[in-house]
Amino acid sequence: MTHPLLIDTETLQQRLDQPGLVILDVRGRSAYEFGGHIPGAVHSTWHEYSDPNAIPKGLLNPDVAQIEQRLRALGISNDSEVIIYSNPFDNWGDEGRMFWMLEYLGHQNLKVLDGGWVKWTAEKRPFSHGLEKPKPGTFTAAPVKRVMMTKDELKLIVRQPHPQTAVLDARSLEEYLGKEISGIPRPGHIPSAILVPWNTFLNKDATVKDLAVIRESLEDKGVQPSQEVVCYCTGGVRSAWLYFILKLAGYETIRNYPGSWWEWSRDFACPVEKDIQGLQKILGFNEAARPS
Repeated sequence: MTHPLLIDTETLQQRLDQPGLVILDVRGRSAYEFGGHIPGAVHSTWHEYSDPNAIPKGLLNPDVAQIEQRLRALGISNDSEVIIYSNPFDNWGDEGRMFWMLEYLGHQNLKVLDGGWVKWTAEKRPFSHGLEKPKPGTFTAAPVKRVMMTKDELKLIVRQPHPQTAVLDARSLEEYLGKEISGIPRPGHIPSAILVPWNTFLNKDATVKDLAVIRESLEDKGVQPSQEVVCYCTGGVRSAWLYFILKLAGYETIRNYPGSWWEWSRDFACPVEKDIQGLQKILGFNEAARPS
């Protein structure tokens, strides 16, 4: 697929030594260092940019200077072209989270490797081991607040009819219906949220599906391009991948909620809905078999 926010494996291989190009591997550290990585790629994960003092793990570190320091150490400058990749079948949409975070911080030249590490290795393209030591960059953040949703803003939206705003839940059906999850105070979903699981947009080779198919599936769920779209999940990672998919599909007003369910479920002033009967049905629970 050709899209300004995607790069294919062949094009990236041809550009590996290009000045100003930063390839960012967002897989786990051991996978990067010992399992191999694209030549020249540096490593970083979304966890490194989380608020160290917050219980909800998805919230960004409010100290922007610390984030800038980490990104500069990766060789990133404002004029760098940053290519982000992961293993799309072995993560939670981490490349989407890094894309969203960098866009929020004001970086304007970002792409995701279509097919990621899965397609790169399937095509037997070159790889390296060990750590890369890039020349430090000079990135300076200019946060773009319009791409982030906060808890307080979202509370105001869902307390009244909001036909101009679609709230999308990127988690699994079980989580949406109300499955108990360790570490989550209250199961369920945000009232009016539309379930759009994050992991339904890839082909078997890990490339993104045809955008016409994606647009049709979104509109079938009632998500219109004219709406403001808010994405959430558990910690703003899967929802950030959905955010990226929506950008590919041409949606223009999209916001990711980084606190997501980790934050929302802890505030008992935030409304929650669940569907216990629906959950019992998909889990195969037989109501008639319950002891009286």
